Amino acid sequence: MNQHYSLLKKAVEVFHSYGIALTGQRKNAHLIQQLHMDPVFINGLIFELEFQLQVIIQEEKLARASTPREIIELLLEIPQDN
Repeated sequence: MNQHYSLLKKAVEVFHSYGIALTGQRKNAHLIQQLHMDPVFINGLIFELEFQLQVIIQEEKLARASTPREIIELLLEIPQDN
């Protein structure tokens, strides 16, 4: 549980650095359609999350994630010993 809290805290900081608040309905907003993010910035966000959390997100799983909430759910599915 402590590892998940630490992971979530770092992820929230990364999302915040990209101007994405994870409160209310914003966590369910589509990155491109509702948050109007350019794909280049989305790739940067993913890179920053992987770098800060020291994890690798599989491309095929990442292709299905289109909201901040879905990305965080993917991060929580990754084994912490990886």
